[in-house]
Amino acid sequence: CLNGHTEPLEGRAQLTARGFKLKQLFPTFEPMKTSFGELNGDADITGRGNSVAKLLGTANGNLKMLINDGAISRELMELAGLNVGNYVVGKIFGDKEVKINCAAADFDIKTGLATTRLFVFDTENAIIYIDGTANMATEQLDLTISPESKGWRLISLRSPLYVRGKFIKPDAGVKAVPLLLRGAGMVALGVIAAPAAGLLALVAPSGGEPNQCAPLLEQMKAGKAPKTVKD
Repeated sequence: CLNGHTEPLEGRAQLTARGFKLKQLFPTFEPMKTSFGELNGDADITGRGNSVAKLLGTANGNLKMLINDGAISRELMELAGLNVGNYVVGKIFGDKEVKINCAAADFDIKTGLATTRLFVFDTENAIIYIDGTANMATEQLDLTISPESKGWRLISLRSPLYVRGKFIKPDAGVKAVPLLLRGAGMVALGVIAAPAAGLLALVAPSGGEPNQCAPLLEQMKAGKAPKTVKD
């Protein structure tokens, strides 16, 4: 909603999604037509400004989102025109399609700066942690992507990846530092349980089908990182 009695305008968006099929987001996008992915999410965001860009650049609030049972591939990223996504997926998984058991994201937004509290992908071969910020005022990304293999040599990447730069055309590459076990680090710092507990509230029953996000988030809520290995 917008409050036109103030200068600049005040805006607030409160959004809720439960059981939203991802293929409904892109009904004409052929690779998504076979997707079983399902989205649950909550957003509560306020901002001030006389344009969408200004409203986002001053935004405060939070965004929580779960995707249950999806898939990702380099081909999908390429068809969607996401060159950076294509690069990241290729670096971690190669050319094959990868099943996503769960994607969970919790962002804190202050003065247009969205900061990850917890952003994790649970795939068949790896847990992927994403840390960093998206600055909606300057339209800049600054993300670190840390994959952790579920088994010996299932992924070959030895360093974290970075994605940084303008939203419209960010740069991506390999950081010149060794890959550390990010999940264990978050547990040690005590910063994993609270966002996991908040995201668990988004796990909704879906026609008797098990939600792949529940066991991952329950484990994190208990202060434990998913089991991975350091190649």
